[in-house]
Amino acid sequence: MARIDESRSFVPVNIAVMTVSDTRTADTDTSGDTLAARITAAGHHVVARAIARDDADGIEALLRRWIADADIDVVIATGGTGITGRDVTPEAFDRVLDKKIEGFGELFRMLSYQKIGTSTMQSRAIGGVADGTYLFALPGSPGAVKDAWDDILLWQLDIRHRPCNLVELMPRLREHLHAA
Repeated sequence: MARIDESRSFVPVNIAVMTVSDTRTADTDTSGDTLAARITAAGHHVVARAIARDDADGIEALLRRWIADADIDVVIATGGTGITGRDVTPEAFDRVLDKKIEGFGELFRMLSYQKIGTSTMQSRAIGGVADGTYLFALPGSPGAVKDAWDDILLWQLDIRHRPCNLVELMPRLREHLHAA
């Protein structure tokens, strides 16, 4: 269970939010709005937000731009993780990831199973690291965004979480680039 060590100071993280959709607009992006509101309520900063079409090249280009931005610590995408022909978010993520965080997708599906049963097998939620930036791709429904944020990312993006969290690892994510 999540434990917060109140003796440690909270460290806000800079997060970019990407909604992957051919149909959503800024006015109809309920999943992106849900995610951005939760990020802000937790004390983090939404430093970029965009809607990308269901196109692997376009998603990859936006990911690469955000990964290269030193002011972005985490990118969270919502949408495009299903199994239809237009669902290409995981493929775009695979093009940029240095390392996958296999446990993220596994944990998301385990938690989701408790709410939607076997339908969770249709989710290809994915997490990883690219050039020192954490990347997470979530399904496009507000419910899936709530589940991923409230039950996983809220805790792992809080440096006070014990026994460990992703924030305390951030200074070491680029170690391989400095190896002799």
